[in-house]
Amino acid sequence: QVQLVESGGGLVQAGGSLTLSCAASGSISRINAMGWYRQVPGNERDLVARFTSGGRKWYADSVKGRFTISIGNAKNTVTLQMNSLKPEDTAVYYCNTEGLTATQLTFLAWGQGTQVTVSS
Repeated sequence: QVQLVESGGGLVQAGGSLTLSCAASGSISRINAMGWYRQVPGNERDLVARFTSGGRKWYADSVKGRFTISIGNAKNTVTLQMNSLKPEDTAVYYCNTEGLTATQLTFLAWGQGTQVTVSS
């Protein structure tokens, strides 16, 4: 079983910055991708940024140039640096990862979500 623990988030004024962190633990043999999604009540969960094991990064158009996803210093961690935040970035942010367990089974895991609120 793979678990994700998220940290960061909170309340910030427009133009400010926040950093989200996510750590994966459990029976992990390989992580193929880690990323962040966000969801506003009543809407679908949308992909914000993603990092693949091949080193590729993907960003939603709405966050390009403002958000940066990086591999953390600790093993199996990922951070999302969010700069120049806008009120429309307000959402619950979820960490997501997929890969292989130690027994070579594929997994897909989600964090519990962390609230990001940007005031105008």
